[in-house]
Amino acid sequence: MSTITRRSFLEMAVAMGATAAWGSPFGSKSHIAWRERRDLFPEGVASGDPDSNSVLLWTRRPAAEKPGENSSLKLHGIKLNVEVAEDAQFTRVVATAAAAVSAASDWTCRVLVGGLKPSRVYWYRFADSEGLGSRVGRTITAPDLDDARPVRFVFVSCQNANQGAQNAYRRMIFEDERAPESERIGFLLHLGDFIYEIVWYPEDRPQGMYDRRLRDIVRYPHGEKIRDFHIPTTVEDYRAVYRGYLSDPDLQDARARWPFVNMWDNHEFSWLGWQSLQRFGGKNLPAQTRKVAANQAFFEYQPARITKPSGPSLERFDPPPVMDAPVTRFDEHGLGQEPNNLAAIASLKGYRALRWGRNVELMVTDQRSYRSETPTDQPESKPLSSDDFPEFMPEDAMEIMDAGRTYNGGRPPASIRFGNVEIENLWKDRPAQTILGAEQKAWFLERLRNSKATWKIWGNTTATLDMRADLENLPPGNKPWPVNGCATYPLGDHGTAYVERGEIYDFVAANGITGFATVAGDRHSFWAGLAAKSLPPKPFVPVGIAFVTGSISAPGIVEALEHALPKDHPLRSLYVGQGPGDHTPQPTLNLLIRHGVRSCFEYLQTGEIAKARALSNPDLSPHVSFVDMGGHGYSVVHATSEFIETEFVCIPRPLEPSDRPDGGPLAYRAKFRTSLWKNGEAPKLQMQILEGDPRFSV
Repeated sequence: MSTITRRSFLEMAVAMGATAAWGSPFGSKSHIAWRERRDLFPEGVASGDPDSNSVLLWTRRPAAEKPGENSSLKLHGIKLNVEVAEDAQFTRVVATAAAAVSAASDWTCRVLVGGLKPSRVYWYRFADSEGLGSRVGRTITAPDLDDARPVRFVFVSCQNANQGAQNAYRRMIFEDERAPESERIGFLLHLGDFIYEIVWYPEDRPQGMYDRRLRDIVRYPHGEKIRDFHIPTTVEDYRAVYRGYLSDPDLQDARARWPFVNMWDNHEFSWLGWQSLQRFGGKNLPAQTRKVAANQAFFEYQPARITKPSGPSLERFDPPPVMDAPVTRFDEHGLGQEPNNLAAIASLKGYRALRWGRNVELMVTDQRSYRSETPTDQPESKPLSSDDFPEFMPEDAMEIMDAGRTYNGGRPPASIRFGNVEIENLWKDRPAQTILGAEQKAWFLERLRNSKATWKIWGNTTATLDMRADLENLPPGNKPWPVNGCATYPLGDHGTAYVERGEIYDFVAANGITGFATVAGDRHSFWAGLAAKSLPPKPFVPVGIAFVTGSISAPGIVEALEHALPKDHPLRSLYVGQGPGDHTPQPTLNLLIRHGVRSCFEYLQTGEIAKARALSNPDLSPHVSFVDMGGHGYSVVHATSEFIETEFVCIPRPLEPSDRPDGGPLAYRAKFRTSLWKNGEAPKLQMQILEGDPRFSV
């Protein structure tokens, strides 16, 4: 059994800016006159980042603001009592603590509870000095390091509460409540875009977004308007969007049922942001003050074992003083050396590892704070794409830009050609693209090397699987693809960060690491496949397995293309086409990515999916077993000492909240199983469709 001393536990709590509560092995009856008043705790309760003997608890108790109530609370703060019990009735309370909340932390509270037993369900609640209490929360500790019991967890991403409903959480809760105890979820991994900082107010787009109505849940007290949307500019703005999202009952219920492991992606700071820069109007804008504000709000609203170097205060974040200064000098890894940039990035370190028994070590990385600039975001890359082939660009051009001066063994070409267009290779003197950054990547590789868990799971907020199309196979009568080779769909993730991804996968192979799996989000789509450094015509050698989960509620690419791609575009049918018997657009983009152009045209002509699959291009996507570019829902991982399974639970497009206790109907359920492979063997995926018919995805 893993052990920790009370002294080291207290030091850990201080480092995380949390009040410490040490548990007792003997339970006793509650001594608090607790009366539930959810209205006084409007964002509910939450827990996060459990280990085998501790967990972090959270709530928010704002001061009263109604006339005649005690306004001195705003000046002096509030004392909350927290109780942790082995039963929902709180007759066996094992830990208590008093924690202060104040305006400095937007009335949020973080309590680290230690001395707990491994692999146990606990209940917790907060109450003020008058006994007015929060709802009751439920949390779970991790198994001991040598505990070989199976592990189940969910991974999710991308919930846009302004534009959709969080029905996936209701389905998740419904199924978990009815599952046998041994088959229930242990924790929920949230891979980012917990909030969307880009907000359209209903009056900005009276017509809505696509077929969605815009909800009036976030209004920034300060903010900035860009075109027809609003973005946050201060910590008060970022806090406002968290409060708006946490008013959602389904999200609140999920946070009250399971411990969350949270990591930010881009929208917790800025849509196209990288390091401490924002990108609007095609320009990189210094935004160090906003990066710090975003980190502060994340720290205040997400119970996570992340550290802030700005001081040991338990009641406030203590943001470092920064100013918005141009970032013009970058090191050999693309990290901006401007002091305010470095201070803003360092104000909160999110990457970390969690162990869940013998079978799972989860390594969660930050894909935004340390990355170099995405090559395809740079204006110099624009001539390498064309409206004739929406969203795609030549794979070989992407490889040249990604590798920079390392391309072709350090001999990059002087120019890059795309059909009749030839541009100067402005990347030939730049370092290869990095998403992890040097320091985080070194940490990640060392954790991989030293992990003793059966399954080494990379919690990557963005995806790793290539998204390709064989546009060179377009039939006569179409404008020809002007390149001898595949097209790629650059999404700014490891799907096109070939050099860094290859470095990681080479490391996995060289060190004989088995049980390597990636779970990811961000793409608003479901993917299942194999992790390989390269694809045909280059060698295809899988070293692991990789999955991407659909969005909880944010619109996906297929939905966007239904509305944005002109109906008279010559290639529209490759993205959202209709066969002879279809009355509405279908996600033929899935078919294009999984099987290729010939399969798409066969379906468009005959409407027969079996005939379409029979024309699959085997060299296009041997790494992909399943892809659904419009799927919503969540993914469940089941890991044992012998195999790992990932189940996609897909729901229909969540335009409105469901009034059903199960969150509404399912679109499909698909499961992928991989047996643990030996060093030198290639992993294999076995697919089973359990419910529904995702016919364009397989």
